[in-house]
Amino acid sequence: MPRHPGLTLGVASLVGTTVGCLVLWKFIHRRRQLSAASLHKNISTGGDACIDCTEKESSENSEEEYCGVSAVEKILEAEIKVVSDTEEWEEIWPVLNKELTYYKVLGIDCEWVAVEGKKKPVSLLQMATHSGFCILVRLPQFVNSGRTVPNTFLNLLANSSILKVGVGCCDDSNKLQCDYGLSVKGLVDIRYLAMRQRRDSFQNSLSLKTLSESILSFPLDKSFQLRCSNWDAEEFSPDQVLYAARDAQVSIALFLHLLGFFLPDSPCSWELLLGKCQGLVDVPFKAKSAGILNGDVNGAQRTKRSRSEEKLSQINQGKDPRKNKKKPLGVGYSARKAPLYDNCFLHAPDGQPLCTCDRKKAQWYLDKGIGDLISNDPFIVKLRFEPSGRPESSVDYYLTVKENLCVVCGKRESYIRKNVVPHEYRRHFPIQMKDHNSHDVLLLCTSCHAVSNYHDASLKQQLSEEFNAPIGCEEGVRMLEDPERRQVRSAARALLNASKLPEQRRNELLKEIKNFYGMEYITHETLQEAASLETRLFNESYVPHGVKVVQSYAKGGLKSLMELEKRWRQHFLDSMQPKYLPPQWSVDHNHSKLLRKYGENLMIPMG
Repeated sequence: MPRHPGLTLGVASLVGTTVGCLVLWKFIHRRRQLSAASLHKNISTGGDACIDCTEKESSENSEEEYCGVSAVEKILEAEIKVVSDTEEWEEIWPVLNKELTYYKVLGIDCEWVAVEGKKKPVSLLQMATHSGFCILVRLPQFVNSGRTVPNTFLNLLANSSILKVGVGCCDDSNKLQCDYGLSVKGLVDIRYLAMRQRRDSFQNSLSLKTLSESILSFPLDKSFQLRCSNWDAEEFSPDQVLYAARDAQVSIALFLHLLGFFLPDSPCSWELLLGKCQGLVDVPFKAKSAGILNGDVNGAQRTKRSRSEEKLSQINQGKDPRKNKKKPLGVGYSARKAPLYDNCFLHAPDGQPLCTCDRKKAQWYLDKGIGDLISNDPFIVKLRFEPSGRPESSVDYYLTVKENLCVVCGKRESYIRKNVVPHEYRRHFPIQMKDHNSHDVLLLCTSCHAVSNYHDASLKQQLSEEFNAPIGCEEGVRMLEDPERRQVRSAARALLNASKLPEQRRNELLKEIKNFYGMEYITHETLQEAASLETRLFNESYVPHGVKVVQSYAKGGLKSLMELEKRWRQHFLDSMQPKYLPPQWSVDHNHSKLLRKYGENLMIPMG
């Protein structure tokens, strides 16, 4: 019999436990290898991209498991396409567009490179359809290829009726806006759906990896080597392609699973499933949004109201809400609440039609007693005085009836005014070119307006380079930072707030302030004044971008300045290809009339 039976028993238990853990680890490791191998295979071979939720087995439980698991597997095994230029986009667009006719939803994600902690522009945009068909758009090559970015791509991102779902998708949208001016609408953060349905299951993490493992039972490879790999590389490795596609595919699979899409008895009506996203569209994720997490569809509205009240409070307290970096300027659009065109008519005393106008203006002539109502439908007012000018023909642009619709796509709701010639240029035109001129104010829906603004930024950049007229934040260019005043302000604040400064350092800071003010002795009042010193000074040589461009064209006289106006009009036609322009709209509108009246060499005064 052993002398130390307890010791022997302990050693035997330890060896048994070690062997058991080793066997379990090898089993898990082997299973992951098999899973990864099958997924790698589908990058080259593609896969069946359909989701079939109609097959059933005998029992309800096995039926649900079969339908859900097979559908998720099909999504994760679907085809992956990498897009680097417009030709490749045009090639895959019909397939993508067909997919979106069934279910208007995309799983999205973004990848970028960070150098020394500083984020570079987005390198890759991943989009996956409901079937798992995935497109990886290499944005630096795609946007900077020298060709116009396809409107189909811009419209896809800006269309709020096509949902873009993912984890942190609102943050990705903000980065796309900042890096490339791309407006992305219709965003739904799937963490809200997960918290609504399984609130108690996610106490520690709501990452895509955690959601995938806990809901789909699919482990995501989030190794450091892949996450931080070179997404600006000339060619992607198969591992990079798989990693990037998997994030978008898992996002769409999670979204559909959380909506109950994979349940065999679930209705396949998109509208019914979409109702579960009510109150979550374009709402940035915040874990403390209790109203939304509890399923309160009005929670988002209350959150928005509270933000509005917070911004109003900031304004009242003297804080500039434009400095809020969480949401870039220009991201949101406020649609018109009333039609732009009332199509009322003004007639001369002899009955000749003069122009169309809105109801308010026509009513003004009646209220002032200088016009008579001729008809209610259409609303016609005949003037009692001779007008200063008359139309040159009966087909004049201002005599045409105009429809209240988007001139690009024909949409009849959610439209806003579009200045074809941006206001930053038009405001500096001579009065002869902008007085009573509504020709260049058109209606666009919010999606087309966002796309048009993106194209406008390209022409502005071109004008900036041609005329050495930098574009940027007006405040940043107009005001220059004075390093001396900034140093004095820092010294004063240090003296007021740091009570334990070494004597030598204290004397150095006092010397800086004395030299700045030219004083031998610095009082406490002077220190307080220095601590609130304005460090930005007005840049006397600053000329706004719009002024510099208009000045450059105006040097050649009236005809030269008309070329700038014509250039913007032609740019709008080329970039947006509008199908519903009002009759008689023209890139040369009013030019011949102005040249006959003033001459092409009319000098343009610039203030």
